[in-house]
Amino acid sequence: MKDEDDLPLLPGFREMAAARREMIARLSAERRASGLSQTEVAARMGTSQSAVARLESGDGDVRASTLERYAAAVGHRITWKVEL
Repeated sequence: MKDEDDLPLLPGFREMAAARREMIARLSAERRASGLSQTEVAARMGTSQSAVARLESGDGDVRASTLERYAAAVGHRITWKVEL
């Protein structure tokens, strides 16, 4: 997992990246608590175990649709909200 110095520097991006990593960490913890393997989650998502491992590592900028599929595969749902 990346450390704080590797986060984007643009205003607000650091916080968004940190929030996204926290969401992934929480969903990953839910996967483990449910007794699901990365392979089982990958099958539910229609992807590979290595793709799930990369997602859970927090590296990269994951697409919203991928996060939604991952959440659904572990029995949760992501809701989005725009703050104006």
